[in-house]
Amino acid sequence: MARGNKLMGIPQLLQFNTLLMLGALFLAIIASQVLSANFGGNGILFSVFILALALGLLVVSADFFIEGAKGLARRGGLPEVVIGLTIVSIGTSLPEILVTSTSALNVDKSPEVADFAIGGILGSVLVQITLILGFVALVKGLKIRPSWLKRDGLIMMLSLLLMALFLITGKGITRLEGFILSTLYITYISWLLYNRKEIMDNEGGNDADNIDLSSLSWSGAAYCVMVIIGLALAVFAAHHLVVNASDLAYEMNIPHSIIGTVVSGLGTSLPELTIAFMAAKRSQGVAIGTLIGSNITDPLLSIGIASMVHPLYLTDAGSDMIMLVILPATIISTAIALLLMRTSYEFKKWEGITLIMAYLIFLAVCEYFRRAGF
Repeated sequence: MARGNKLMGIPQLLQFNTLLMLGALFLAIIASQVLSANFGGNGILFSVFILALALGLLVVSADFFIEGAKGLARRGGLPEVVIGLTIVSIGTSLPEILVTSTSALNVDKSPEVADFAIGGILGSVLVQITLILGFVALVKGLKIRPSWLKRDGLIMMLSLLLMALFLITGKGITRLEGFILSTLYITYISWLLYNRKEIMDNEGGNDADNIDLSSLSWSGAAYCVMVIIGLALAVFAAHHLVVNASDLAYEMNIPHSIIGTVVSGLGTSLPELTIAFMAAKRSQGVAIGTLIGSNITDPLLSIGIASMVHPLYLTDAGSDMIMLVILPATIISTAIALLLMRTSYEFKKWEGITLIMAYLIFLAVCEYFRRAGF
């Protein structure tokens, strides 16, 4: 009898209710699209309504996803930072991978979409290391393990600099360079997984070390299903956020490089925002691993896959904005974030405000250059 009560306990009931909420939000978005397509109406009003629904779906699905990822981490004996750097970061970077790869397919017809793809990747890195990390630190200060900074923080910076080198030397990324970037990412992930036990020992273990597996609510297979459902719906929600926001931006005649950096970069980073924000309350290893891991995934795997689909070369129209504004801002912001991490190995609220202000300054500079005709 006690076992039956355990199986039907509060954690399971809450997760079942979450599933119902996820289904309701998903169906509401589909229904809104059908109504908008078949019966017309105020396009802007429908877009705003779908944006609100998609944001709600993104938040709920991210929470569901985290519970599954943490369960897998504990059952598999993986350090939670490794889960953040691998499963979570790859999953939350799927919107960037999909957006850049789809853009690459259309480069022959519209060369300017390469500006959109490259701007989107740089914008994603920038928004994650400034706005998202800043908000997470502002709401809840984050403690940084020196090993995270020395290993993964360094790799994040080197990944961005390598992508920048390819852009500077040829104003684009070739298939060979994309292959190099992707191979380096696969090597990094393989090393993390191979050395997971050593990483856990060096960090003195994590929450998973002290948890009795019998206390976990679900089996390993059930946690896998939670990860898949949560991730799929988060990607679905992020896609609709990007599509609706991009349509509005196009109507305002904003250049592709700025749309990619601001609209696409911010929109595709929403899974990282919600997952990092939710994870910060429960597992700082997952939160930091997600943000740093995504900023390794984007300049290596996301842009690597896209450039293997089709070489990405900046157009004359987008080159100045990306090379003179967006790329330097991304590198400088990443360096500032790493420096703040190193000061006391802890992100304080004032440091979060500093990162948020850095992103707002970037937006102001982008607007100035746009008005100046770049």
